[in-house]
This record gives sequence, structure tokens and C-alpha cells, in this order.
Amino acid sequence: MEKAVIVRGRLSDPQHVELDEPVTEIDGDVEVVLKSASAPRSGTTDIFDLIAGLRAGSRSKEDIDNQVHEERSTWGDR
Repeated sequence: MEKAVIVRGRLSDPQHVELDEPVTEIDGDVEVVLKSASAPRSGTTDIFDLIAGLRAGSRSKEDIDNQVHEERSTWGDR
């Protein structure tokens, strides 16, 4: 399995990248993928913001179990 490390940094000219922290997990040849870290991508939502905005459900365990049981009873021998 390939190992990936994400490190922020700055591109100061077409061939120079300055990293904000040292990389000790990988050595040798690497592949570098660059994307702007300052401009958020439009139309996307950070998954952690999405999770943080979820409310706890108001249904009881028994209510959910009953619904699942009713649904499964319609399946027949499937």
C-alpha cells in the first residue's frame, strides 16, 4: 500500500516548494500534487462541518427496531 503524507507549504517559483514541516515518513522519489490551500473550492462542503451540524435523532431504539422488523416481514423468502 502506498503511503501518503499531506503537508502544507508555499510555492515560491515554478520549481520551488517550501514545506511548513519536515517529512520523515517517506524518502526517495515522490509524486507531488499541488492545490491552492487558501481558496476554498466552491460548491463543496467540508465533511467535518457536515458531521458537526448533524443533530441527534429523536426516535427510540425500540421505534427503529419495530420499523426494521416491519420492513423485513414484507421481504418474504428473499
